[in-house]
Order: sequence, then structure tokens, then C-alpha cells
Amino acid sequence: MREYLINTPVASVIFAFTIVTSIYTFSNHHLFGRFMLHPYSVSRGRHVFTLITSGLIHRDWGHLLFNMLTFYFFGFALESMLVNLSAAWGHLHFALLYVLGLVISDVATVFKERDNSRYYSLGASGAISAVLFSFILFQPKTMLGIFFVIPMPAWLFAFLYLGYCIWASKNARDGINHDAHFYGAVFGLLFTIVVHPWVIQHFIAQF
Repeated sequence: MREYLINTPVASVIFAFTIVTSIYTFSNHHLFGRFMLHPYSVSRGRHVFTLITSGLIHRDWGHLLFNMLTFYFFGFALESMLVNLSAAWGHLHFALLYVLGLVISDVATVFKERDNSRYYSLGASGAISAVLFSFILFQPKTMLGIFFVIPMPAWLFAFLYLGYCIWASKNARDGINHDAHFYGAVFGLLFTIVVHPWVIQHFIAQF
């Protein structure tokens, strides 16, 4: 634990705080409802803070477990890589990637659902997609275990993931905010390229 806090303090705080807040709101329905993103309200200047707080809560144990496992495997590794590249600035880069990924993915949802008073959204998936896709730019040939079973290189997963998000946003009726996944992933790519422009050449050189 001490090693994580020293080497990857930002990822450690995000990981711990998200787990604690999510578990607490499982039994505190008032706070759970207050933290959820309600695009109809946000677009009218109310409850703007939910652009952040919605990423601190999750629908249920399965939702929390999936997001936190993904963050554990890629968030800590990414912060370490960014620190190796930029020293202490790497911590700031990681923090900005996560927070802005969360906000921008939520802003896209607010714009799309601004007139839908019944729509609510929650979870850290947008920010975690940003982290995952940033990691993929640095390590495109890493083998991922899709559903923890199906092996697939990260670069292939990225293309399939974006394609699925586009399709699901238009066709799926599963209650999942696929737009947040898509825009979080795209932001993760763009942010990483802006901060480390050489990563494009690095990505191509892996093949």
C-alpha cells in the first residue's frame, strides 16, 4: 500500500475514494441521487457539480467491480509510465487525463440528453476509457483478456471498442451510457497526443 501511495499517488487516491464513495452510497439513497448526473438540470445551470460526483458512484457491485478492475490494471501502470516520461509532471498529467476525461464525457452526455428530464447517468466509465486508451497508445500490442477470457491485442480492442460504442449509442437499449465511453476514449487519445506528440510515431513503430 505504501509503495502505491509513493509511486502512484493520484491513481491510489482515485481508486480508494471511488470505492469508498460508491460503497457508501449503495446504502445512502439521498446522496446517491444527489451525486447522479442529470443532463436536464445541468444544461439549465443546476447541479453542475454532478459532472464530477457522478464519477464517484456506481449502480451496483458489478458496475463498481468492472470499472475498478479496469482502472487497477491500467491506471496505476499508466501513471507510472507518465512519471517515467515526465518526472513529477506525470502525476499532474494523469490527474488531468482522468478528471477532464470524466467531465468531457459527461458534457457530451449533457448535450445529447439536455431535453430528456428522465435521463440520469453515473459511473467512472468515461474517465476510465480515457485512461485505457491513453495506455493503448503507449502499449498497443499488450494482450488484453476481454471478459477476462478472450485474448486480444490492445490496438484491435481499441478499434472494436470505438465501433461498438458508436453502434450501441444508436441501437442499444441496455441503460449503459455508451456515449460517455466513446468520448472518454477519444479524449484519452487526443490528450495523450497533445502532451506527448511523439506517441503517434511510437504507436506506428510497434507494427
